[in-house]
This record gives sequence, structure tokens and C-alpha cells, in this order.
Amino acid sequence: MDALGLLHTSPVHVPVFDGLRDAGHPGLELRHHVEEELLARARREGPEAVARAVRAALVRVADGGEGGRVGAVLCTCSTIGGVAETLGGDLGVPVVRVDRPMAAAAVAAGSRVVVLAAVASTVAPTSALVEEEARRAGRDVSVRTVVVEGAWERFEAGDTAGYAESVARAVRGVLDADAIVLAQASMAGAEALVPEVRVPVFASPRLGLAAAAALVAGRGQR
Repeated sequence: MDALGLLHTSPVHVPVFDGLRDAGHPGLELRHHVEEELLARARREGPEAVARAVRAALVRVADGGEGGRVGAVLCTCSTIGGVAETLGGDLGVPVVRVDRPMAAAAVAAGSRVVVLAAVASTVAPTSALVEEEARRAGRDVSVRTVVVEGAWERFEAGDTAGYAESVARAVRGVLDADAIVLAQASMAGAEALVPEVRVPVFASPRLGLAAAAALVAGRGQR
């Protein structure tokens, strides 16, 4: 089986995706590549402003270094995911944005989707993605967005437990929705804290990895 390359903007994602691989995709080789500055710049200047740097990073991930080229690339950052997906056409390997399968699942769950984000720069890309998936599915969907105040400061301070709890509190506060989307992969830890919530909560890591793993497996069977 070919390897899957992952482009991250935080090192905290590495053990998360390793754990998901071990649980659901044993035997899949993951090659992690972390470039924190991409998110920092995208927050300051906008995702399109870092397109050249994103492309350069994707090339490095796709080449795979000494291990050889990978079968697919998974971009785990929602802020730059749309840019990465657009640039993937000329890499020679498919590029998956981690939140697209999540958006599709949320649209299938109902017409009222709430997007929770810890970083404001993720709001527009994730909302646009949900609306795009709604058009693909031929569904009328309304999207409401909520930025979880103070959450990202906890994340940057390394308070992962406090970060997850702040997201979970925001989830509990959503009552008038058919689906809740956690815009950033880093927010997935809140899922386990809200088992009592009746509104379905969708996070991107597990669904995104499954989609990328399927592409790698498909290429390996050719």
C-alpha cells in the first residue's frame, strides 16, 4: 500500500491521526509534515495570500522525501484546506481537505447547520464548503456560524483540556440545529465531552482520514 502524506499546521495533530490510523486503518503508513507558519500567515493575510507557500508545502509532502512519493495528501488545516484542494490538480497525487467529508455528512443530517470555529479565519472557508456540499446534494441548507470566544487562546497556551471543554460548552448551547460542524480538526476532542447532546456533532479527523485512506488504497490496486 502507498503511504499517505499529511500537511498539518500544528504538531498536535500528529498523534491524533496516528491514533485514528491505528484504530481504523492498520497498515497505512502516514508521513506527517508540519508547517505552523502557514496558518499564522493565513490568519494575518488571508488563505489566498499564502497560496504559493501552500503549494510549495504540498510539493514537499507529495514527494515524500527518502520514502518516495505518497499516494495522496491530506491537508488537516481547515483555513488553508480550500487552497490546498485547488492547488492539488497539478501535483500528480490527489489532495483531500480534511473537512469536506465532514461537511457532506452534516448536510445529509439536515437543513440547519451550525459551524463552530475556534479561529475566525476558518469561518468563511468552512461555511462556503458546507454550502458547496449542499448544492452538490441538491439540498437547501442554512448555515449559522459561531466563534467560540477564548478557545483558541487556550489551545495556543497548551491547555488542551480547557480548549476541548470550551468547545463542548459551545456545543451544548446550540439547540436549534440539525447538525453541528466543528470547523477545525483540533476541536474533535470535544466530541467525547458531549454524549448527551441530541444534535449530531461532526468533526473532521476521522472522516477525512477515511476518505484519504480510501484514495490511497484505490491507487494501490491499480
